[in-house]
Amino acid sequence: MSLFTGKGDDGTTKTLGCDQRMSKSSAIAEALGTVDEINSFLGFLKIEGRENKFEFNERSFDEIISEVQQNLFIVQAELGGSEGFSISQEKVDKMSETINNIEKELPPINSFFVSGGCKISTLFDYARTISRRAERRTITVVDEGKVSISDGTKAYLNRLSSLLYAMARLSNHLSGIKEESPRYE
Repeated sequence: MSLFTGKGDDGTTKTLGCDQRMSKSSAIAEALGTVDEINSFLGFLKIEGRENKFEFNERSFDEIISEVQQNLFIVQAELGGSEGFSISQEKVDKMSETINNIEKELPPINSFFVSGGCKISTLFDYARTISRRAERRTITVVDEGKVSISDGTKAYLNRLSSLLYAMARLSNHLSGIKEESPRYE
């Protein structure tokens, strides 16, 4: 099997289980590409978590991230129009529980925080911004009626940025780095 087919040389692509080709500049291709981008970036974070040996509630950071990556493949399948794929409420609840448990370990939030504590925290902040873009791109194609995704998948994409923010804060906390508030001067 070759790594390329050459069929996309004309600027078109297709999704899993669909024979119709679409422009690579389409809103659906953009949404799928951005979900792929966050998934790829999480691979980088998985390695950083492993190297830092960070864990939370007896789960390593790379284990938590790997679970998210697997779920993002479900998101992509659903977004691409494959039947039978969606994020269950159970997965949304599990992520929500992780976020709430992390939050219990951290000082309360009184303001925004300036990114740039430890390296992995900064990478989690960057991942958070990519995940927000993936959510916006996905909701755009849903709002335009180009695809339909489940409420669970919408909630999961929304919750993902909160998880990444919590993990950024937790990384600074585990590293003994105090969060810096913006000065607005």
